[in-house]
Amino acid sequence: MERQKKQKTYTPKEALIKAAAYCAYQDRTQQEVRDKLYSYGLEPDDVEELIIRLSQEKMIDEERYAQSYVRGKYGLKRWGRRKIMQGLKSKGISDYCIKQGMKEIDPEIYEQNLLHLLEKKNATEKEKNPFQRRQKLTYFLVSKGYENDLVQDAIKGLED
Repeated sequence: MERQKKQKTYTPKEALIKAAAYCAYQDRTQQEVRDKLYSYGLEPDDVEELIIRLSQEKMIDEERYAQSYVRGKYGLKRWGRRKIMQGLKSKGISDYCIKQGMKEIDPEIYEQNLLHLLEKKNATEKEKNPFQRRQKLTYFLVSKGYENDLVQDAIKGLED
């Protein structure tokens, strides 16, 4: 006989405590918390009430989430602006919060990241044909989320 694991349901009060702990562990979006609360078997009205309460208590702060997301993606993963913005949009972050988060990007470090990635990829790229090599380097950097004009300038600088 197949036994299914029964999902434990929580009262709104219990769910608030669990959701607060979930938010304290790391910054979360409203949608992530909403999904978690629904997994606790709560009614839509209770879920929305808890979302409002957690937001008022600054447990959920999408502006703060956007800022830490941007710092992580551009600082550690060296993503470009376009890829970071796409990631935030896919998480349902508002345009205002995305704009605030993007202020975390230091233009000098952003350019250093681009040049670092270009040098690293250029050193490992096996393509001999200069046109195809340039194309591959461009594709790599654009796929990392860097703007086309910055990529072209960086590759021109590499060739000089």
